[in-house]
Amino acid sequence: MTEILGDEAAVTADGVRAAAVRLKGKAVRTPLLESEILNDIVGGRVLIKAEVLQRYGSFKFRGAYNLVSQLSDEQRRAGVLAWSSGNHAQGVALAARLMGAKASIIMPKDAPAIKARNVRALGAEIIAYDRYSEDREAIAMEIIREKGMVLAPSYDHPHIVEGQGTAALEAWEAAVARGIEIDAFITCCGGGGLTAGCAMILEDVSPNTQVWIAEPEGYDETWASIRAGERLRADVTKKTICDAIATPSPGWLTFPIMQRLVRGGVSLSDDDVKAAMAFAFQRLKLVVEPGGAVALAALLSGKFDGKGKTTAITLSGGNVDPGLFASILGDFDAGDAA
Repeated sequence: MTEILGDEAAVTADGVRAAAVRLKGKAVRTPLLESEILNDIVGGRVLIKAEVLQRYGSFKFRGAYNLVSQLSDEQRRAGVLAWSSGNHAQGVALAARLMGAKASIIMPKDAPAIKARNVRALGAEIIAYDRYSEDREAIAMEIIREKGMVLAPSYDHPHIVEGQGTAALEAWEAAVARGIEIDAFITCCGGGGLTAGCAMILEDVSPNTQVWIAEPEGYDETWASIRAGERLRADVTKKTICDAIATPSPGWLTFPIMQRLVRGGVSLSDDDVKAAMAFAFQRLKLVVEPGGAVALAALLSGKFDGKGKTTAITLSGGNVDPGLFASILGDFDAGDAA
């Protein structure tokens, strides 16, 4: 399994295009937004791929549907198993419901309540675990041995990666339609499914676009791994507000793609992320969860220099706990990000 998933050749630009065909009429073709206020702050042009407006508030539905829709009838009857802090969980649960398959999701006990509620509402079973002391992959392997379910990984599967890449394909198509060339594309990065898929299609359609990643401090092991030339592991006992992208290590499949195609990385503090969330709500009128706001935080914090450039970013998810969101809005003003 590892050998197959570690094969970069398993993911192709044509695979991303095929995923776009499968997703037509199923996924929302989210808008590519632009804000004069944000452009003025950055000193360049910023294009926002608003995946917060995707079904169930995250890009994750793209990859999940691309995978589940290609399962055999026998595999769908056996059921789909995934692990996730919430967004992939919702994507898999929705895809499984649309395709008539049952789904079980391994979720951390401290996952945002809104995500857990949505997963249950979609008819999926939740298997809770402690993210700081238990191994979700070990739990999954035991369930697969017992029940014969099909694993839908968060990022280490070609169909997942190619599905996520459709976000960049859509962004590029929208930019071309407006006569815009994209200099840089910043993704919110956890295990690398979104980044790898976007980088693969951009290499084909817009080779001059540089792909960058934004990661939370303490879980910035992907850019560290790229620089080191080997997969490194984060200290998973560290706390971060960015639960959706607090992954222990870049994927077997995604790492070689990112190692070849990612040009730079930015690490964001919790305060950077909170300021970006407040800015998105107050100035852009968008609700963004912490992990979905790191690419915006990279620009607003100045850690990525967008001056004189056209930069596309992903707002990758909008499923934030209401209490946490209210607290952040109370503590941070949009002016803190400027």
